[in-house]
Amino acid sequence: MKIKITLIIGLLLSVLQIKAQENSEKRDTLQEVIITSYRIDVPFKKNSRTIQIISADVIKNSAATNVADLLQQVAGVDIRRRGTAGSQSDLYIRGGGFDQTLLLIDGIKMDDAQTGHHTLNAALPIEVIERIEIIKGPAARVFGQNAFTGAINIVTKKKLKHKVSANVEAGSFGQLNGSVTLGKESNNSTLIAHVGALTSEGYRANSDYNNYNYFFKGVFNKQKQPINVIATFFDKKFGAQNFYTPSNFGFNEYEETQNSLIGVFTTFKTDNFKITPRVYWRRGQDIFLLKRDDPAFYRNLHITNKVGAEANASYTSNLGITGFGVDVSRVSISSNNLGQRDRIMANLFLEHRFNFGVVDITPGVAVTYFSDFKFHAFPGLDIGMDLSDNLRFYWNIGATYRIPTYTDLYYNDSSTSGNPNLQPEEAIAQEMGLKYSSGSFFGNLSFFNRASDNLIDFIRQNASTNIFTATNIAKVNTQGFEVDANYSFKISNFNQNIAIGYTFLEDDIIDQNRNLSRYSLNTLKHHFTTRLRTQLFKNVSQNIIYKHAERIDKQSYNVWDASIIVSLQKLEFTFTANNIFNANYIETGFVPMPLSNMLFGLRYSF
Repeated sequence: MKIKITLIIGLLLSVLQIKAQENSEKRDTLQEVIITSYRIDVPFKKNSRTIQIISADVIKNSAATNVADLLQQVAGVDIRRRGTAGSQSDLYIRGGGFDQTLLLIDGIKMDDAQTGHHTLNAALPIEVIERIEIIKGPAARVFGQNAFTGAINIVTKKKLKHKVSANVEAGSFGQLNGSVTLGKESNNSTLIAHVGALTSEGYRANSDYNNYNYFFKGVFNKQKQPINVIATFFDKKFGAQNFYTPSNFGFNEYEETQNSLIGVFTTFKTDNFKITPRVYWRRGQDIFLLKRDDPAFYRNLHITNKVGAEANASYTSNLGITGFGVDVSRVSISSNNLGQRDRIMANLFLEHRFNFGVVDITPGVAVTYFSDFKFHAFPGLDIGMDLSDNLRFYWNIGATYRIPTYTDLYYNDSSTSGNPNLQPEEAIAQEMGLKYSSGSFFGNLSFFNRASDNLIDFIRQNASTNIFTATNIAKVNTQGFEVDANYSFKISNFNQNIAIGYTFLEDDIIDQNRNLSRYSLNTLKHHFTTRLRTQLFKNVSQNIIYKHAERIDKQSYNVWDASIIVSLQKLEFTFTANNIFNANYIETGFVPMPLSNMLFGLRYSF
C-alpha cells in the first residue's frame, strides 16, 4: 500500500517536473470551463470537489463508439458491461452501487424509478456531446437523492462545426454502424439533429443487437430570450444471454428497452441574478423475456414516466453568491410484475459561497419530500483554499441518501423477493484533495471516505434456499485515494497528450456473508487507466488506451485498446482495435467480454 502511494505521488511529481521544463506554447482550456451542473457558476479551477471533464476533443479521439465505453477510460468510474455497443451497462462511482449514481443531460435528472440498470440507456450519442462532467463523491445536497456516490452530467453541443456529418463503420462480429448528424445555424436559431443505428450479429450466441438513436436540439429566439428544446429517443433490442442467469440454466434471454426525453429550458440573467427554469418528461420502457423464442414462458413489461418542473437560481451580493432552487416531479410505473405505483417528489435547495480572500466556504442543504418516504435533509459543506495561483486545497463533507427502487421494493420471481419494508440507504461522506492546474498540465490528488448504513442487497437467508430477498445490510465503510493527471505538449509542432488515473479503494463490509449475497460489493480495489494520444504527421494521429482492474475478490484483468485517425480534408478514416491482447475477463454477472476485435470507419463532413 505505502509503496503504491509513493509510486503514484512520484509519478505525479515527475510529470510536474517535465511540465516545468516544457517551453512550448501552453493551452489552458480547463480553467475556462464553468461547471454547468451547479446552481452557482464556479470555474473548474475554483471548484471544491473532485471533478473530471471529458472534452469533445478527448471524446473524438477516445476509440469509443458510445458513452459506456468512453467512461471506462476514467479511473474511479466502474462501468460493468453485459455486452457491446452499450446495450446493457451498469454505472458505479467509487465503489457505490448501480442505483447510486445520478445521470443528467444538460442538468435534467435522468434517474429511473424501476432500476439503476437502465441509467446508461439514457446516454447520448457521442457525436452530439460537448463534454461530460463527472462529479465524484456525495452530491445529494446539490442534486437530491440518487447522487449517493456522484453524478455525471452530459452537456450537449451548442452548435456543430459542420452542416452535415455522415459516419459508417464496419467490423468484427458483423458490426455495422451508421449515423448522420445535421446542424443549421441562423441569426435567431440553432438546430442539431442526429440519427444513428448500431447493429451486430453478436460476439457469442444470443448477443446480437439492433440499437437506434434519435436526437434533436433546438435553440430558438436567440436574439431576445433563448429557449432550449431537447428531445431524445433510444430504442434497443438485444440478446441478453446470461445477463441475469448462469449458463447452466439454459435460458435464451432477450430484452428490449426504450428511453425518451423531452425538455424545455431557458435562462434569465441580470447583473446579479440568474434563474434557469426547466420542464421535462422522461419515459422508459423495458421488456424482458426469459426465453427469447417463447414469450409466454416468462415476460416482464415495465413502463415508467417522470414529469418534472424545476427552477435553479443564483444571486450575487457583497456577501458572496447564494444558490437556491426547487424541483417537483411525479414518478409512475405500470408493470405486470411491480404493479401500478406512483410517487410525488419535491426538493428545496439552498447554498451560499462565502469568499475570504484565498479561502472560500460553501455550506448548503437539500430538503426532500417523498410521498412514500416523507421528509429528509442532506446538509453539506465545501471548503477551498488557493495555496498559489495554480495550486488549490479542498475539503468537503456531506450527508447522502437513496430511497429503494421499485425493483427493490416489489420485484418477485421464482428466485427473487422484493421487500416493501426496506429503509432508505444513508451515508456520511467526505474527501480532501489538491488540484494543480497551469498551462497544459492538470493534476489532482484526493482522499475519500464514506460511512454507509442500510445499504440494500438481495440476500439468501441460508445456503439451502434459492430465494434472494431485498434486505438492508448493516454497514459498509469505503475509503481510498485517487490520482488524476493530464499533460499536453508538442513534438515537431504537433499536439500530443498523455492522461493517467489511478484509484485505490477498500470496502469494510460488516455483517455480510458474500456467499449468500446476489450483489455483494465487488468493487475495483485497484483501477489504473492511461491514454496516450500522439500525432507525428500532419494528417495522422494515434491513440493507445490501457486499463488495469483488480476487484476485491482478486479477479484482475488488463485491456489494451488503440485507434488511428487519418484526416483528409472532408474525409476521415478511423481504425479501432479493442482488447488487442485477447484478455479473458468478466465485468459483471456471468457474461464474458469479447476477445480482440476491430472496427473500420469512414466519416464525411461538409
